[in-house]
Amino acid sequence: MQDDLFGDTLPKPPPADMPANGPSAPSPTQGAESTARRTRSGTVASVVLDDALEALAAALPRQLRLGTSSWTYPGWKGLVWEGEHSDTQLSKQGLAVYAQHPLMRTVSIDRSFYRPLTVSQYERYASQVPDDFRFVVKAPSVVTDALVRSEDGRGRQPNPAFLSPELARSECVEPALQGLGHKLGALVFQLSPLPLAQLDRMPALLDRLRAMLLALPPLAPLAPDGVIAVEVRDPEWLTPDFAAVLREAGATYCLGLHAKMPPLPDQLPLLRALWPSPLVCRWNLNPVHGPYGYEEAERMYEPYDRLHHPDLDTRAALAAVIAGITGRGQNAFVTISNHAEGCAPLTVRGVAEEFARLAAR
Repeated sequence: MQDDLFGDTLPKPPPADMPANGPSAPSPTQGAESTARRTRSGTVASVVLDDALEALAAALPRQLRLGTSSWTYPGWKGLVWEGEHSDTQLSKQGLAVYAQHPLMRTVSIDRSFYRPLTVSQYERYASQVPDDFRFVVKAPSVVTDALVRSEDGRGRQPNPAFLSPELARSECVEPALQGLGHKLGALVFQLSPLPLAQLDRMPALLDRLRAMLLALPPLAPLAPDGVIAVEVRDPEWLTPDFAAVLREAGATYCLGLHAKMPPLPDQLPLLRALWPSPLVCRWNLNPVHGPYGYEEAERMYEPYDRLHHPDLDTRAALAAVIAGITGRGQNAFVTISNHAEGCAPLTVRGVAEEFARLAAR
């Protein structure tokens, strides 16, 4: 299976010592099959977890960390926690409960994209999760957007801080590294869609990206599993020159499953070019909504309590990539949005089940 994924030319690194199974902990059930605990008023607690989900979690390699984009969704009642809770309450208490779910061993901190977070904010997050939990952190848009955003979120004018080495270090890497420590998994620079004028100047953009990445402090002293990853929203980036920049800087490519990007199989050549490297993947948006379909997905999917558009082909392709990479000793950080299929916890379970099916062949 790994040879089918990567091809015969992929170099095989020496095997790493690894436990065969992931952590053994309980997991949620849905609907009438769920038995919820009684809790004190004003607290958030996990649902009682079923044996099948515990067994599924135990079948996953420890190198694999699955999770979601954020955790503040009341619609996950019966899947992650019991009872009715506001998103405000879940933003304060939900992370600790989320981290008890046996399949959720990472989470994407998305709010850092809109405003840089402080060391103390990252410390609070780190204090709420187990020692083996790892965070995926989005770098702030002040560094990753080529255009300054207006109040409606649209880019309006050139951003002078785009790919600024100084801001990337001071507003992103250093606070996350100091606050999360060894619980930092992947730090993702998601480069938003570029204006046409900049897409026509890709060599200059690659030079700016190289300068920024090379200026970042190393993660390994404090975060041994930490990796810098670059996610893009324009397929024009996917070239050997882009791969060369990432390789030179010791960074990796974030596999971006989004309607603006080619399907997963068409992005694999870049992963092959960077091998060996950890896998960082963000499954953002179902292609049925098109490249600008976030608002449509929100209207259709809220409150994110069930699957609307199961994408079995993407699940299978992603599970094969995970199996190929973790099977050779590399880490995998995979976070999934509610906009992928309608309910991120159920998609996480679907990907885990597909991985287990492949592993059992």
